[in-house]
Amino acid sequence: MHGARHATDAGASVLPDRPVDERVASLDWPRIEDELDSFGCATAAGLLDPQECDRLAGLYMQDAIFRSRVVMERHGFGRGEYKYFAYPLPDIVGTLRGALYPHLVAVANRWNEALRIGVRYPSLHRDFIERCHRAGQTRPTPLLLRYKAGDYNCLHQDLYGEHVFPIQAAILLSEPGKDFTGGEFVITEQRPRMQSRAEVVTLNKGDAVIFTVNSRPVQGTRGIYRVNLRHGVSRLRSGYRHTVGVIFHDAL
Repeated sequence: MHGARHATDAGASVLPDRPVDERVASLDWPRIEDELDSFGCATAAGLLDPQECDRLAGLYMQDAIFRSRVVMERHGFGRGEYKYFAYPLPDIVGTLRGALYPHLVAVANRWNEALRIGVRYPSLHRDFIERCHRAGQTRPTPLLLRYKAGDYNCLHQDLYGEHVFPIQAAILLSEPGKDFTGGEFVITEQRPRMQSRAEVVTLNKGDAVIFTVNSRPVQGTRGIYRVNLRHGVSRLRSGYRHTVGVIFHDAL
């Protein structure tokens, strides 16, 4: 495993006047890989500019572009709601999905090799999506989440079928302290025969958190072992909070 750095050190912001795929390419990928190995999550500051965030958040009321709406309280998921985008995805969401994946696939394949999992992921996202669709996982999973005061998201994993890409991303579309208070992104790591470890990830508007979907390898004194991770959002104290989630596998 690579040497550790703290997962909340987002590094320098990327330049917002560049196309999204170029911004993704310009991220400090060695640092992100290092933090994913060390903590199970990493941040990327200013991946989207404020106007892009506002446009994405504003899509929430356009029901025609979504395939379903989930009210969390009805299912015991927490409080708040989210909507899954339908195909075709909004341009910026599709671009993020296609641009982030190739930088993460080497980490995903290395993790599977370390955990002695036989699955290997293709280098391009479209080829992985074809694999999902052949297995019946044809429903898109990128989503837009909305929380208001008192809402929260219980710790969970986004698993939708046999084919799971082990890393995903979320981008905060609202401004902490202005649009909302509370509502921190939280990730917990359950270690074998040890107490669970929690990480609270501080994000600003337009920042992305890249994190483990379900499990990752950790180097121990007796070799590599698997740790399981879950993520969620703490209770919102005031205001409204919007987030876009970028999940790379599709759902049954």
